[in-house]
Amino acid sequence: MALIVCLLLPRFQLTTAAGGRDELLRGPAALAPEPGGSQQVGEVSLAAEAFGVDPGMRLGEALARCPALSLIPPDPAGVADAWERLLVRLESIGAAVEPERPGLVCFDARGLLRLHGTRVGGDADRVKGVVEAARRAVRAPARYGVAPARFAAVAAAARARARRPVIVAGGRREARAFLAPLPVALLRARPALAELPEALERLGIRTLGELAALAPPALADRFGTAGVLAHELASGGDGALRPRPAGEFLRELLELPEAASGLQLERGLGVLIDRLLARRERRGRTLRAVVLSAALVERGGTWRAPVVFREALADPVRMRLALSPRLALMPAPAEELRLAVERFGPPASEQRALLKDPAAARRERLREAIRQTRAAAGPDAALRVLEVDPGSRFPERRALLTPFDG
Repeated sequence: MALIVCLLLPRFQLTTAAGGRDELLRGPAALAPEPGGSQQVGEVSLAAEAFGVDPGMRLGEALARCPALSLIPPDPAGVADAWERLLVRLESIGAAVEPERPGLVCFDARGLLRLHGTRVGGDADRVKGVVEAARRAVRAPARYGVAPARFAAVAAAARARARRPVIVAGGRREARAFLAPLPVALLRARPALAELPEALERLGIRTLGELAALAPPALADRFGTAGVLAHELASGGDGALRPRPAGEFLRELLELPEAASGLQLERGLGVLIDRLLARRERRGRTLRAVVLSAALVERGGTWRAPVVFREALADPVRMRLALSPRLALMPAPAEELRLAVERFGPPASEQRALLKDPAAARRERLREAIRQTRAAAGPDAALRVLEVDPGSRFPERRALLTPFDG
């Protein structure tokens, strides 16, 4: 039986962007829209929520509801760095983490009970030691929830307090009973179900217990796969965790003497690429994905652009060609330029066989293409078509998409 621990840091991006200026968060404040993006506010403070300002609201409407609203420039690079440091601290206690978004992460505590769990009581009592170990490692006020499934753990963390974790002991039945009185708006935590709660509320379904009481075929007929997934979550189930693979943090930084732009930035980028490729920690490996970021001068805050190459490479010339166009998207001059490795590829000096089977070579190229595609678009980017009932009169029953494991 799974024992999922969820760690929730409310308003993580807003707190990081404020940079320790707590006086800003005591009043109505919100993350300003990203330069060049849609004019919508990001995370908001408690005082802003009291005025009716919600995350994702249009900037004009937010200012109309709260004219005294303070807009804090977003800091995506700082958020990514702070979130990575927090995940590394959790991994230092042995947790295999699955980060869902900055400020929300889950991990399975079963393998940590012998290391950090208490020696007496059942799993519900022993897991308190794991929560305390995570709290000591994180060193930040956070909410903790424990449940047999991931969605129930996230709901438990949302109802917890900083020093009082919410633990749902038992199995799927207990998780369903815990979720029953909660509103269906919790389904918005899943991006695939963001629009479903509004439709359910129009039909008079307001709690997860009412949703779980419905027949799955009826939900599938009305909402498709989203309805089936929502019923599974409301019934106390969820998919298995997919922990992130262990990675290495490799970054180069260049401080610019003046507010740089144009040709100066391109030359600085070339210096960063040469430094990154010369690092001994690279150990001859190619780079599959990198992150280009900068500290801005005019607007304040930072700018961040993840880049996945068409193929894993270690050629500085090709890397400059791929990264230089991204500099034109920078909304303001920069005072600091950074380049970090997000994912490594195979060794660049890999020795090739004198005689190689063409079929094996094609399969190896296909596997490498799948790895590159998943690095760019996520783990579900490469799927295979599996025939289930080719003679069915319903097209959706003839075949389905399954993960392509290569």
